[in-house]
Amino acid sequence: MILQSVKMAYTAILSNKLRSFLTMLGIIIGVTSLVVLVSLVGGASDSVTEGISESGKTLITVSILKDKGKPLTWEDVSELEKKESISAAAPAGNTGSTARGRGKSVDIQITGTTPGYFEIQNLKTAYGRTLKRADLDNSTYSVVLNNRAAKELLGTDDAAGEEVVIGGKTYRVAGVLEKSKVSGWNAEQMEAYIPYSTLMRSADDIRYVNNFYLTADSQEEMKNAETEVTDFLKTRFGNDEKAFQVMNESQILELMESTQRTLMLMLGGIAGIALLVGGIGIMNIMLVSVTERTREIGIRKAIGADYAGIMTQFLIEALALSLLGCLIGILLSWGIIQTVNWFLPQYHFRMVKEVILAATAFSAVIGVAFGIYPADKAAKKKPIDALRFS
Repeated sequence: MILQSVKMAYTAILSNKLRSFLTMLGIIIGVTSLVVLVSLVGGASDSVTEGISESGKTLITVSILKDKGKPLTWEDVSELEKKESISAAAPAGNTGSTARGRGKSVDIQITGTTPGYFEIQNLKTAYGRTLKRADLDNSTYSVVLNNRAAKELLGTDDAAGEEVVIGGKTYRVAGVLEKSKVSGWNAEQMEAYIPYSTLMRSADDIRYVNNFYLTADSQEEMKNAETEVTDFLKTRFGNDEKAFQVMNESQILELMESTQRTLMLMLGGIAGIALLVGGIGIMNIMLVSVTERTREIGIRKAIGADYAGIMTQFLIEALALSLLGCLIGILLSWGIIQTVNWFLPQYHFRMVKEVILAATAFSAVIGVAFGIYPADKAAKKKPIDALRFS
């Protein structure tokens, strides 16, 4: 009986292809939205997490929220390297500008920092050198380019000793970094690293240090390093712990994961609304179908079909509409994700198996839930009344 009901359901669906497609449209849109949005958010978050993890497990990030009239300088940050449990410390001031080299002009992200930054962020040079203490002391116009910036501006990554113009100032390339192994959010950015003292002189809005990084000697020393930098800042800012924020990598990753979960729940709720609308569409068309097939129902009952048989037939038809819409939505999602990957190959977006299973299960529930009323209405029709219907 089930097999026969399935055959009848698909015959009914195929006999009105356009109407069936329009009925499934809500399910298709809901499933596509759910799978694509969750996959994109998950892929982007994974890329950011990968980028954070690249720096190792001993990274501590410090943000100055209120300087209390005692702002930090890059020299103050450098002094932290003398602490027993801290292996390296470096400020990071960021700005954007236009860079020009060999006739080509591009937008570039500038980071003003000190030599320790390259150790902290695990940045290694392929050619030349990183920044030196002398570059900071003399505010030299020296720059370290990332691999892509060197190729875009100078046509080669072996560009140490070349000159580029950044923000109207001529810089000599001290070194070029190795190509990033991270395939995520920052892999394709063009980046330049200059002495913090030079950035202070070049950028009007950067005078003191508001953000800096440091690494502990080991994972075992993380707690001691956090304590030492916290004590240093409390002494500086009169024991006001609200004047600064100290976060280790684990806290940053936890914050990222929490944000990702919240965003996915919100996106899932939006997609769920679309699926509910699709379910209403299925109920609507099934009620129309019951009315159109009243004589068919009467004939089937007259030759022995019972309540369960009619109920099963129409429930399977509603379920088939919902699952077919889900299948089309999944295939459409796959196509969209592959297209996005083609345009943004650095992200490696992928369909999440758990989301596909959840979308399929929810679509099945929608099909059954919104198919029960029309199926029940069809199954309760009296044979004599149904046969008289015209």
